This record gives sequence, C-alpha cells and structure tokens, in this order.
Amino acid sequence: MNGNRHPARVGDVMTRKVVAVALGTSFKEIVRTLEQWKVSAVPVVADGTRVVGVVSEADLLRKEEHHEDDAPPVGAGRDKAAAATSEELMTAPAVTVREDAPLAQAARTMALHRVKRLPVVDADGALQGVVSRGDLLKVFLRPDEDIVRDVREVIAGEFLPGAWQLVDVEAADGIVTVSGLLADRSLVPVVARMVRSVEGVVDVRFDLTSTRV
Repeated sequence: MNGNRHPARVGDVMTRKVVAVALGTSFKEIVRTLEQWKVSAVPVVADGTRVVGVVSEADLLRKEEHHEDDAPPVGAGRDKAAAATSEELMTAPAVTVREDAPLAQAARTMALHRVKRLPVVDADGALQGVVSRGDLLKVFLRPDEDIVRDVREVIAGEFLPGAWQLVDVEAADGIVTVSGLLADRSLVPVVARMVRSVEGVVDVRFDLTSTRV
C-alpha cells in the first residue's frame, strides 16, 4: 500500500503473480487451471502477454447448461456450448484496467461489466497482473493512525490552512471525527469530500464550534 495520502492506484493493490492461458488452450486444461489456482476466471493471452479475452466459469458452464438439451441451443449459447478451446470460449475483447488507474475507476468498471476480477495491462495491452474486488477493499485495512496523519495533512497542510484553528482529528475503525474550532462552517461539505478522498476513510463526522454563523 502506498505510504502517502495520494490516492491508491490499481498497481498498489493488484496481484502481480497471475495465471493466464494461451489461445488454443483446451476446455479441460482451462478447468484444471481454474481449479489449481482457485480462481473464477483467467485472461487469455496472445503473443505471450497481450490480453485478448477472458474465460470465466460462466463461459465454461454454458456447455453443462446444454449438456442434456433435446434440441441444440441457439445464438451465443450454442457457440459457447460447442466451444472446445480458449479462443472459442473467451469473452472478447477483454475488459481490462491500467496499472495507474484509480481504484474508483476499477470499481466502476467491475460494476458496469458485472465482473469480479479485471486483468491489469500496460499501454501495449500486456498482462501485468489481476485486480479483484477483494484487492480493492485492502485500502480499508489501513491503520487508523495512518489515516489520521493523512487527514491532518489534508486539513492543515494543503487545504485552506488558515481556515482551521485548534482542530483535532481522530479515527476509529476508519471513521474519522474532526473536532475543534472552525472559522467558517460553510467549509464543512468541501472538507468532508476531501477527507473521504483519503484512502481507508469509511466515513467522516464533525464535532465543531463555529466562530461565526
């Protein structure tokens, strides 16, 4: 995890040791790979590292869904049910994310495409790792003392340093409480957004005395 208050990027939390399969990998070999690595999907790569698609358990289960059908499936289901290699099974193009992308972008991409894992690629599309939903949650494991330090930097170090007097910051289980004397209460919504941008902050609360209404 990065050691400063700058927003964490995908590269800070992703898993770099990742398994992938090549184009032409057989159905059974993909199943064995998923079982061996205890993952639900694998990137498919061409030319050694370039991500061209992803094969998930859902793609593989199309064959089981239609295993006892009296009539052959139609449309995409038919294609996946008859598929025997990674190239035929994969969902393409692959939904990927860059290593320098903010965690919020990765989370939005996962939600939009309804996936649990994203291959992480460089500018040339080469596989660098994989980021999962669990990886994105790692920021909430930051110690409270680190969160307090970064919030203090936001409030007193860079953001309107002259607007705050006798301000105290505490954190418990990621919930930040800002207390003390505030020169202008209208600043609270802006500061709340800034505090929430600190990695690991679950929520922010204020217990302030204003010098003017």
